[in-house]
Amino acid sequence: MVSAAEQMAANTSWAALGKATDLRNRIFFTLALLIVYRLGTYIPVPGIDGAALREFVEQAGQGVAGMVSMFTGGALGRMGIFALGIMPYISASIMVQLLTAMVPALEQLKKEGEQGRKKINQYTRFGTVALALIQSYGLAVSLEAGDLVTDPGWYFRAACMITLVGGTMFLMWLGEQITARGIGNGISLIIFVGIIAEVPAALAQFFSSGVSGAISPALIIGVMLMVVGVITFVVFMERALRKVTIQYPRRQVGMKMSEAQSSHLPIKVNPAGVIPAIFASSLLLLPVTISTFSGGSDTSPIMSTILAYFGPGQPLYLLFFGAMIVFFAYFYTFNVSFKPDDVADNLKNQNGFVPGIRPGKKTAEYMEYVVNRVLVLGSAYLTAVCLLPEILRTQYAIPFYFGGTSVLIVVSVTMDTIQQVQSHLLAHQYEGLIQKSQLRGKGKGRKKRGAPARR
Repeated sequence: MVSAAEQMAANTSWAALGKATDLRNRIFFTLALLIVYRLGTYIPVPGIDGAALREFVEQAGQGVAGMVSMFTGGALGRMGIFALGIMPYISASIMVQLLTAMVPALEQLKKEGEQGRKKINQYTRFGTVALALIQSYGLAVSLEAGDLVTDPGWYFRAACMITLVGGTMFLMWLGEQITARGIGNGISLIIFVGIIAEVPAALAQFFSSGVSGAISPALIIGVMLMVVGVITFVVFMERALRKVTIQYPRRQVGMKMSEAQSSHLPIKVNPAGVIPAIFASSLLLLPVTISTFSGGSDTSPIMSTILAYFGPGQPLYLLFFGAMIVFFAYFYTFNVSFKPDDVADNLKNQNGFVPGIRPGKKTAEYMEYVVNRVLVLGSAYLTAVCLLPEILRTQYAIPFYFGGTSVLIVVSVTMDTIQQVQSHLLAHQYEGLIQKSQLRGKGKGRKKRGAPARR
């Protein structure tokens, strides 16, 4: 049977958005901060030669520079103050999470509650500053090597590093404010808006290639159908679950004996989400981006060798990209998002058990067995979705980053944000029902109190 909460959620209307004042204010606050982020992508870093940068972007826009610029909302292509984007924070947070799972001191700190969480967040911020400093220095040197700077030297490098690191820290603060006072996950929404903002220009470029005859109309139609199919496939896989039956025995609560209950432990087919794809992409794109800005093979023999074997579309690049996605999918799942030992201990403490499996170590082994089998499908799905656009861009020279990590992020963030909006609407509907019931209770109370006076 459908529960009352599920029935109410199904009957929740989006027309109630106008009555939910708190939700409406949260949405307006989120939109305002995202507009601030978009405006910041157009503020240039001091000391950049604008004409040389525009010429460079036009030449490199078809390659990796255009792909990386899409993830930074175009800030990298314009060398805005947010050129590094939020990627240093994401990389630092993933590293801290992985270290938390491997270092006993950090794992104990995580179990200390709110104070431990604050310290871990502080370590993440320190890691963000360190990564942003390294990346900004590399980008500044690369810009100088590419003759994109009006006055090269240490003054430009210091100004570029301060500007880019400050921009990344400001974006991190914006994301935290959106998460706390807005709607949705702030960091994810910043990446989401950066990707969506570049889609119209990329589509216009894609269709103009079809008009000029560079791409056949049949290929355009096929690619558009493929995009719809990939989005549908991603939505289906992100909502797919493997349900493990959990049985709870009869318990005595006070003077009453509760009946035995049966529940399910949902295990997502992709428990790690988009983190394996993001981490693998950031590791692969960083050296290629620096090589692109530094002039590639003309200025760096080492980078020339790297691009020859690990450039976008190369067989070793595809193999290494897929292997890293699979590795991080398993590593992140078993060390961060789903620990079989912790799940088994929690079930044992709650007197829950898997039918036919002994509580404790046997349950942990069974959970690990189930998740291992589920992750075969989940990691294969992540790898296929991320490698598909790389193969298409290489084989058919499609000038647009279809599918891959961008589609995973857009679909996941959209689903998560809509779910949070529906939760707020459902909470507002509950509040309305509670207020009505209280008013009815007060009205009945007045009638009862007035009845003896009539006698």
